[in-house]
Amino acid sequence: MEFKYEENRIYLTDKSGEVIAEVTYVPVKDNIVDINHTFVDDCLRGQGVASKLLEALSTKLREDGLKAYPTCSYAVHWFEKNQDYADLLAE
Repeated sequence: MEFKYEENRIYLTDKSGEVIAEVTYVPVKDNIVDINHTFVDDCLRGQGVASKLLEALSTKLREDGLKAYPTCSYAVHWFEKNQDYADLLAE
């Protein structure tokens, strides 16, 4: 599974180029982004793809020196479950 990276977005496409999974985020202020959307197509459900997207985003945030303010319900839940990434949450 190879994620693609664009500005404010990490995603996965199928063979025809259709987006089948993505996480999006937008800058809100100095070094803080709002994780505002997570999507996984039904063909990938139950395979942990959403979690892998958040892990990829968390790695990118660390590399870029950014913090996150998640408003997407999945992202909020993911950070609650994955305390190793709590340092990435904006106060």
